[in-house]
Amino acid sequence: MSTEPPPPGSGQPPEDDPFRKRPPSEGAGGSPYGGPQEPHGGAQGPQDPYSGGGPYGGDPYGGGPYGADPLAGMPPLADSGKRVLARILDIILVSIVVGLLSWAFGVAEFRANPDKIEYGKQFAESVLAAVLYMGYDTFLTAKTGQTLGKRLLKLRVANLDNGATPSVQTNLVRSAVLWLPAVFCCACVWTAVCGGWSFFDKPYKQGLHDKAAKTVVVSTG
Repeated sequence: MSTEPPPPGSGQPPEDDPFRKRPPSEGAGGSPYGGPQEPHGGAQGPQDPYSGGGPYGGDPYGGGPYGADPLAGMPPLADSGKRVLARILDIILVSIVVGLLSWAFGVAEFRANPDKIEYGKQFAESVLAAVLYMGYDTFLTAKTGQTLGKRLLKLRVANLDNGATPSVQTNLVRSAVLWLPAVFCCACVWTAVCGGWSFFDKPYKQGLHDKAAKTVVVSTG
């Protein structure tokens, strides 16, 4: 097996990623989650609701080294309530920075003339918020799989197919789906719908942004 890291954008996790799933031949000795785990849902795994056997149709995982169940070998899926709490913590943290920078650049809404709608300042604040929210999510999640909120709640984002920490490209897609509509037009409604989707989604408890990026959120403790 080559020791060279996979090329960027290849979709393959680095071999030194402690969270990537090992094929059965490699065992689970290097996993931070301990010894070998049963497939998700028991020895036989859950009945896959997709006719092709994979989470997005077809059979992208069933024929691979990780077995038919992409969750096999990964820790349990995160509780949706904890995900919401972690997201609220992240929003509070980033909103403080957005507010301070908006005030510093003179584009904060509370500094605008209340008798005159200043669309330019409102748009500038929205752009600043989008950049900060997406940058925060993308950078931290690509680095460790965790934002600060997720770290506090002992959660992490993982690729559905291999359990590894998602790449920058994957996280950029994930954060764009979550934050762009919320910042520019739909505010709290989109954030609630996108993130709250995990309460009803089966079998992977994905938000809409997870579905776009093909990721899941798992528990680390």
